[in-house]
Amino acid sequence: MTSVVQADSSWTIRHLVCEQNIVSLDVTEDYLLLPIQDDAPEGKICVVKDNEQKGTLMNVRLARERVDSYVPFALSAYKGQHISIEIQGVPETALCWKELKLSGSFDMANKESFRPLYHHTPAYGWMNDPNGMFYKDGVYHLYFQYNPYGAVWGNMHWGHSTSTDLMHWKFEGGAIVPDAWGAIFSGSCVVDHENTAGFGKEAVVAFYTSAKSTPWGDIQMQSMAYSLDNGKTFTKYEGNPILTSSEKDFRDPKVFWYAPGKHWVMILAVGQHMEIYSSVNLKEWKKESEFGAMQGAHGGVWECPDLVEIPVEGSREKKWVLICNLNPGGPFGGSAAQYFVGSFDGKKFVNESPTQTKWMDWGKDNYATVTWNNAPDGRCIALGWMSNWQYANNVPTRQYRSANTLARDLTLYREGQELYLKSTPSSEVKKARGKKVSIPSFKVSEKHEMVNLFEEKQGAYEVEIVIQNAGASKIAFCLLNDKGEKVSMYYDLNRKQFVMDRSESGTVDFSKDFPAVTVAPVNVDKELTLRLFVDRSSIEAFGEDGKFVMTNLVFPSQPYVKMCFEADKNGYAVKSLNVYKLQ
Repeated sequence: MTSVVQADSSWTIRHLVCEQNIVSLDVTEDYLLLPIQDDAPEGKICVVKDNEQKGTLMNVRLARERVDSYVPFALSAYKGQHISIEIQGVPETALCWKELKLSGSFDMANKESFRPLYHHTPAYGWMNDPNGMFYKDGVYHLYFQYNPYGAVWGNMHWGHSTSTDLMHWKFEGGAIVPDAWGAIFSGSCVVDHENTAGFGKEAVVAFYTSAKSTPWGDIQMQSMAYSLDNGKTFTKYEGNPILTSSEKDFRDPKVFWYAPGKHWVMILAVGQHMEIYSSVNLKEWKKESEFGAMQGAHGGVWECPDLVEIPVEGSREKKWVLICNLNPGGPFGGSAAQYFVGSFDGKKFVNESPTQTKWMDWGKDNYATVTWNNAPDGRCIALGWMSNWQYANNVPTRQYRSANTLARDLTLYREGQELYLKSTPSSEVKKARGKKVSIPSFKVSEKHEMVNLFEEKQGAYEVEIVIQNAGASKIAFCLLNDKGEKVSMYYDLNRKQFVMDRSESGTVDFSKDFPAVTVAPVNVDKELTLRLFVDRSSIEAFGEDGKFVMTNLVFPSQPYVKMCFEADKNGYAVKSLNVYKLQ
């Protein structure tokens, strides 16, 4: 049985058996706008021309009962032609058939009340892990796990954005798309200055995991592509895949040049350990070692590795740091990033503190943290995905999902016999400061002290606080809005902890795992320094110049515009309180 709907003189929809549908049209516009419902079952979509499928079938959650957002399905390559679009797995009764639209453009304006103002987000669609980050000719390139066909995980592409200052980002669209070898999972890019791979001097070479589902099981392999126009477009290597394994989880290649050995290094996440490979030409790889047994946290699969050499503050010494993201198994549930400090000889990494687990961030929402290749001035600049796999698909945004953390410069500092990572907001953050409001110093005793922040209710600012303790065992304050929604924070000096509670922060009921309390160890004395970065739907706390960091999402119905301070009977003084609009 066939049901035919005549949309207009050049557009018909045929509903066939088994939820197969064909949209036939003369292409007069650049896009077909697809109405999306985030919790709808997945269907599949592709272009058919002259009875041949063009490109890969993409998963799409077309609207059944409501429209959460629209995404553009590109048709510009077929302008002036007659084509068919096959849509599988969507019933004839679905709402989407009435809401499909042809358009010459797609509005990517920032319309979401929760969308950050100074953190990177995709213009539309889903984003998770940062990928392939490199710096070249004054431009920071950020690629990312990207679904351009909806705001939940799926159809993994590499999306692409660029920046000259790590604060203002230009969305460049898709960069690497799924192919015969599968979806495009996480990976890295290098700048091949000496043309070791033969693609050209200064070629940008991308490494990524090709992930494919077959009737015989899921397969993960490593592939590569190269760019001769500074990362704008990529050509996939004809010899893909370049590295295979019988392991189920075999992914997320991070590649870098090891100068002492004059060879390339690749570190891969494999189940609950890392594997290290070497190469002289980026094409043939030799396995050198493994790392991970009896090391760190193993509550879930290891992912998104990085291996970087970082200076130790106050010395000429450098140490190697292996960053290991895992899910689940974070200190407060779900996903998180841990790290190991040690030595690396080009083939094998040795952790110098095998009995300790060290966390990069003490919030719930910093995952898949990796660093920029080729960063300027010898800097080690890191970026994370600002979400948690416990609820990432369900946060209350629509046109897009997920943001990245602030860029953070990494250094090491020594405390006793141990070395720890310090994560400091990159210097570019201060350059983005705009209007400043300075609150006169004041003392806090047992009564509440209320402070108004900006009159502008953009919800995007930095708070810089210096507190002089007069003997209080608890130093408490909160961010709050006119609706009474608040994020409570306090130092418990007896327990040497900094605590953040978002259980009353606004919308929290989309996941039982969201209304959480997170805790960071601190080692402070009389004077406490804290920088809070608030950006509509997130708070990042950097204490003691980055010795501890805590990143948490929040979804208030109105921006937080006030701070409330309280103390026990011994009290404390707010020595300085500066609020900066970030722009």
